[in-house]
Amino acid sequence: MPGPPSRGVLVTGASRGIGRAVARAFAERGDRVAVHYAARAADAEETRAELPGEGHVVIGGDLGDPVAAQRIADTAEEALGGVDVLVNNAAVATSEDNAHRVADVSYAEWQQVWRQMVDVNLLGSANVSYCVARHLIDRGAPGRIVHIGSRGAFRGEPDHPAYGASKAALHALGQSLAVALAPHGIAVTSVAPGFTATERVAGRLTGESGDALREQSPFGRVGTPQEVAAAVVYLASAEATWASGTVLDLNGASHLRM
Repeated sequence: MPGPPSRGVLVTGASRGIGRAVARAFAERGDRVAVHYAARAADAEETRAELPGEGHVVIGGDLGDPVAAQRIADTAEEALGGVDVLVNNAAVATSEDNAHRVADVSYAEWQQVWRQMVDVNLLGSANVSYCVARHLIDRGAPGRIVHIGSRGAFRGEPDHPAYGASKAALHALGQSLAVALAPHGIAVTSVAPGFTATERVAGRLTGESGDALREQSPFGRVGTPQEVAAAVVYLASAEATWASGTVLDLNGASHLRM
């Protein structure tokens, strides 16, 4: 029995971590994947080389630049023969280097971090979503957009308020687009992961800090990129059309919303 038809999938920020796991999950399904990167070309090429199947491409560009965001979407559309699924995973992630506690940073530092995180995490995703959606509408094709948000949008990020705010806004963007794009057959959803074990945060999972992170969940562990990828693949499926507008909590019961 033949499998599902191959789709063109653009995954932003796919050079490693969650993005790499998402790219692999779609490729294993038989889809053609555009692996986007901002600054890690070698990692992106490694991701592409590891993907099963054919037709995968690598596309670089800074999503914080509106011109580059449009070029990324247009290049993926041409290279894949159409983008049917967009996964907005690229983001300026939290780190000690970009912590911006109100009591600890200058006003200039505060503005700089906010600008960087909003430009990429929110506006970059909004711009790529617009461009991909317009291609889908012009082709008269159904499609899927999945945003990678964060548990931090709900529980707060006191050391990184711009991150928490940008992810909350990303969730709201997804719900607005879900309503706007449904008449065109485009479903839009979001995933809100909790702490996820990626290469970037491996150091935080050792010692007492690692124990504290694992204790946040009653399962006694943190999430994996593969678990996030599985949720994304489901939300991008035809069976999940009725989930459009959903923000899926994926944090091992470490944070519960009422």
